[in-house]
Amino acid sequence: MPPPPEAPSPPIGKTVSDAGAGLLDAALRLLRLLDNPAALPVLGPLAEQEILYHLLAGPDGARMRHITSSQGRVAQIGRAIAWIGQNFRERFSIERLAAEVGMSPSSLHEHFRAVTAMTPLQFQKQLRLQDARSLMLVDDIDVATAALRVGYESPTQFSREYRRHFGEPPARDIARLRASPGLAVMA
Repeated sequence: MPPPPEAPSPPIGKTVSDAGAGLLDAALRLLRLLDNPAALPVLGPLAEQEILYHLLAGPDGARMRHITSSQGRVAQIGRAIAWIGQNFRERFSIERLAAEVGMSPSSLHEHFRAVTAMTPLQFQKQLRLQDARSLMLVDDIDVATAALRVGYESPTQFSREYRRHFGEPPARDIARLRASPGLAVMA
């Protein structure tokens, strides 16, 4: 178990932190394993463990440990986050999600927002957009196919939400990312 950070972070709201060199190195090694399928089952779990170590030992480690603890409302929200992470491509209702984690819909909504600073459906949308971006960038699939794969019924709606989230239309964003020098390191 990594050492706790010096000052525990408050356990509410989302946060963004700089990724340290160790975390980035572990993530890059995990991505590079995609080019070596034979090594992935052996080395992949090791890279994942190292990534988790860096996340838990980092500046937001206390927040992450609190969210993933097995007790209380925060634990239920952690389970809701995990459930959405596994099912984000499918439509779901707040009532169904609340039943999955043993909460009332209003309590789920209130506590989810307190922990993540967004609603469950906003969280789902972010996961869908990030996944679609990854599919277009890594798997080189077109915008409409990516939209449908992540659960959007309309490529037009997807493009509108993508632009709102990432600041530019999907095709332009992917072209810019592919042209960036940092991405060439992964190839």
